[in-house]
Amino acid sequence: MAVVGLLTLELRIADARSLKDRRQVVRALKQRLRNRFNVAVAEVEAPTSWTLATIGVAAVAGSQGTVEEILRRVEADAAEMLGGDLAESSIELF
Repeated sequence: MAVVGLLTLELRIADARSLKDRRQVVRALKQRLRNRFNVAVAEVEAPTSWTLATIGVAAVAGSQGTVEEILRRVEADAAEMLGGDLAESSIELF
C-alpha cells in the first residue's frame, strides 16, 4: 500500500524587502528540493506578507519509514539552506 507524506514548511524571510525578494527565496527553495529529492513542492498559502511563506512538500513511497526518511532529509536540507528563516515545520502521513 502506498503512503503519502506531507511536509509543511513555514518561512519567515527576514531579509525580504519586497515581493521580488520573497519570490526569489521561495523559487530557489522549491527548485532545490525538486531537483535533489524528486518530490512535489508548492506554495500552499496565498502570500499575506513579504516576509511570510508556507511551502508544502509531498512524497509517496511504499512504506511509512521511507516517506518519513525522505521528508526528514528534505526538512534538514531546507533548514540548511534557509537557516533562521525556517520558522516551523511539520510532517503528516496519510
